[in-house]
Amino acid sequence: MPEPDHSAPQPPTVPHSPMKRRIAGASALAVAIAAGLLWFEMSKVRVRPSAPAELAFVGSESCAGCHQAEARLWLSSQHRHAMDHATAQSVRGDFNGATFDYAGTRSRFFRKDDKFMVETDGPDGKLATFEVKYAFGIDPLQQYLIEFPDGRIQALSIAWDTRPKEQGGQRWFHLYPDSAITHDDPLHWTKLNQNWNFMCAECHSTGVRKGYDAGKDTFATTFSEISVGCEACHGAGSRHVAWARGKPASRGVDDGLLVSFDERTGITWSALAGTMTPTRSAQPGALRKEVETCGRCHARRAQLSEDWMPGRPLSETHQVALLDRRYFHADGQMRDDEETYNYAPFKQSRMFAKGVTCSDCHDPHSATLKAPGDGVCAQCHAPEKYQSTAHRHHADVSPPPGCPACHMPERRYMVVDRRHDHGFRIPRPDLSVQTGTPNACNECHRDKSAMWAARQVETWFGTERRGYQTWASAFHAVWSEAADAQARLAAIAGSGDVPGIVRASALAELPVPDLDLIRHALSDPDPLVRRGALDGLEGVSSEQLWSLASSRLSDPVRGVRIRAADLLAATPPARQPAADRDSFTRAAAEFVAAQRLNADRPDARTALGGFFARQANAGEAEIEYRAALRLDPSFTAAAVNLSDLYRQLGRESDCEQVLREALATSAQDASLHHALGLALVRQKRNEAALDELRQAASLAPGQTHYAYVYAVGLSANGRRDDALAVLKESLHAHPNSLELLSAALNFSREKGDVVAALAYAERLSKLMPDDSRLADFIKELKR
Repeated sequence: MPEPDHSAPQPPTVPHSPMKRRIAGASALAVAIAAGLLWFEMSKVRVRPSAPAELAFVGSESCAGCHQAEARLWLSSQHRHAMDHATAQSVRGDFNGATFDYAGTRSRFFRKDDKFMVETDGPDGKLATFEVKYAFGIDPLQQYLIEFPDGRIQALSIAWDTRPKEQGGQRWFHLYPDSAITHDDPLHWTKLNQNWNFMCAECHSTGVRKGYDAGKDTFATTFSEISVGCEACHGAGSRHVAWARGKPASRGVDDGLLVSFDERTGITWSALAGTMTPTRSAQPGALRKEVETCGRCHARRAQLSEDWMPGRPLSETHQVALLDRRYFHADGQMRDDEETYNYAPFKQSRMFAKGVTCSDCHDPHSATLKAPGDGVCAQCHAPEKYQSTAHRHHADVSPPPGCPACHMPERRYMVVDRRHDHGFRIPRPDLSVQTGTPNACNECHRDKSAMWAARQVETWFGTERRGYQTWASAFHAVWSEAADAQARLAAIAGSGDVPGIVRASALAELPVPDLDLIRHALSDPDPLVRRGALDGLEGVSSEQLWSLASSRLSDPVRGVRIRAADLLAATPPARQPAADRDSFTRAAAEFVAAQRLNADRPDARTALGGFFARQANAGEAEIEYRAALRLDPSFTAAAVNLSDLYRQLGRESDCEQVLREALATSAQDASLHHALGLALVRQKRNEAALDELRQAASLAPGQTHYAYVYAVGLSANGRRDDALAVLKESLHAHPNSLELLSAALNFSREKGDVVAALAYAERLSKLMPDDSRLADFIKELKR
């Protein structure tokens, strides 16, 4: 955030209502004083000019005048303290000359006049002194933000542990304690991945506009309110305030609110006779407004637009992460080294399927639980059944484990921040045995095996432990390249009993596109499923693609339209049906706008470059790829894509130069070595090419294609035995790779080794039982 600009337009004011209210009692007075302090606070913040008068941000102090009870709860919430100016009241850390040693640097925290200062390693690795402009968060840790002249605001990786000393707090600590993050590391506090403007601002402040100038590579980020205020969830409040200030007789039915969070109005929960299973009095609507609104910040997602509106599907303005092996375990649990966002786990849960929403358990204004201990669960789950020894089986433990210990195991994020998984799973150590997923039992019994835990659970509850989340084996099959992976995942993708986010993920992960499943899913009510179906069309021939995906160019949800446009970008206008051209043009413009919004990120610039490349716009593609590399020279995807663009243009020397420049900063990146190897093959520099291909296969043994290409290169250079040795080694770890098996079959046949060729052919036949040509080939080999 730039220096406070007192000449900048101030938050919009609302005329006082002619109907005056009396404020009585100390608590009401406290709200009034707090509202006044908030107004003073906001008057110091540089804000952008107001939106049109009919829809503008008015500030939480305007809401507090009428909604005093809610304001009192909000004032003490973590949302209220998500971000603040660095003052004696907001800063919790020790800035009295405290020091902290990390990776060879001693950082010092001190005060200078009324300012909070830190001496630490800067962008060049040298000690420098920086002013802390903002405090970030409050419990269980607080970070500190430093502003640079170009408008960048960076989050220090040394944070203050705000927990009490007896809990291990009241200390400085580093967010990467097991590493040595120095100035040349992408995770250094001065780099892109610690940038507040992109990484944090949207969810720690209200009404954020990033204000990135791609031409100047500068930020002028603004917000309407420094912390998470009322309008962060309810949307801009000017219409509602105007309604409230109007005369009662003139008020219409429309109260001006952008969303009515009425999903729980008139709803009761009751237990089914004889089962104690809680049932909602009415089925939830197709659009879960609370969950989608909270998901804006409690989901792993990428922003597509700043035009967020509450009560709309999150996919309208954000691309929600589906379940993949980078961030999730096969059963849908978040991985330990990733932030435990609750949106995806909750949408996988039986709770969500039955109609539970966020405010059933959490007070939406204080963000605290609605009852202490297991009281939240006891709202629906009868204590006499579920809090009994017969259910918990831990009579020898005092105090006994609560419901979350088994059904919401904790994950640690940012070293000290404990967060509960919101999948509400039954403990499944048997799945841990089969797929390696974590389980609640071994979270406590770390000295025991998953098999021990599985047997113990079986003695308590019997052998049938299916639970609600049934997809772990299917995703594990795909990720481990099992022979039956396609069938398992297709069954999940086509099941009506599986959550939408899981079906979407299954469609996207299918090894071979199932066009019948995809056609059906493209009209699914859930936008995530429709997007997953589009993801599943990657690799489908261009002849089929348009007829399958073009209907989604006019999808009611922006995120789906954008994905369709990206997928269809390679179809030239002359080959687009006339009836679809306008839809494609509009959706393509939305795709481009989404990448322009994130033009400060190399991944967005690379995505835009790829879009232009598919549209045969080589000049614009080159500009975007080059921009990505200027933002982050270590972003190797941009270098690989740019080199491939040069290949298409016949600029082989430029292709090689780009890759060698990238390797100078990312020498251990397998994709760069692979691309350079292919470039050298095209130049007929075979020995150098083989060396690069070898390095790629060695650096990324999980990428079977690299081993395949290296083997093909060896064979083409007369080294067939070496090629077979490479294939055998890779097949040992990836026994069901069709690519590797096919190559091994061909090389063995060329070598005249009929026995080996037959063995590989039979292995392929098990993976492709319907391939008649393979069956005929096996018959021929057996003669």
